[in-house]
Amino acid sequence: MGKRITIIQGHPDPDRQHLGYALAESYADGARTAGHEVRLIEVARLDFPWLHTKIDFEEHRPPEAIAEAQEAIRWANHLVIFYPLWLGTMPAVLKAFLEQTLRPDFAFTYDDNGNVEKQLSGRSARVVVTMGMPAFVYRWYFGAHGLKNLRRNILGFCGIHPVNSTLLGRVESADETRRQGWLLELYRLGAEAL
Repeated sequence: MGKRITIIQGHPDPDRQHLGYALAESYADGARTAGHEVRLIEVARLDFPWLHTKIDFEEHRPPEAIAEAQEAIRWANHLVIFYPLWLGTMPAVLKAFLEQTLRPDFAFTYDDNGNVEKQLSGRSARVVVTMGMPAFVYRWYFGAHGLKNLRRNILGFCGIHPVNSTLLGRVESADETRRQGWLLELYRLGAEAL
């Protein structure tokens, strides 16, 4: 039986000419070919306000676009998040989307003692990050701090585990052979639902 996969395309530019869109499409093609079901959320195409207060986060109902995204996340048992590295972490619009989406009573709740109960347990994830610098520099010199924050403090906080990652560096200078290799790798990961 195939997995239910929701792909979250976190590129802030809706222009599908960016490498991240091709990578996500290749992952989805591999997944569908192997019999997995796939849903897609393109953050740049969603209309939603950014949160400004704790009350907005905890008490206000999410807008329709966010409620639909929550349903796609609830439906999935595997999430795949694509984004380009901006200033060492995810672009602001993706962070705003996650803040809107991973709210109390959806991603987590509190018990009577104030302890967090993770509501998205039983789901795994993969994070695919493209960047201009070499991937090993981001991982080893910078400690992949933005990725660690997403893995531990956002996804892990909601119960999503394990969270694997694919870091692709020097994407602007990559030749066609290298790009094709990345597309084939994402196709394989999609087919295996990893």
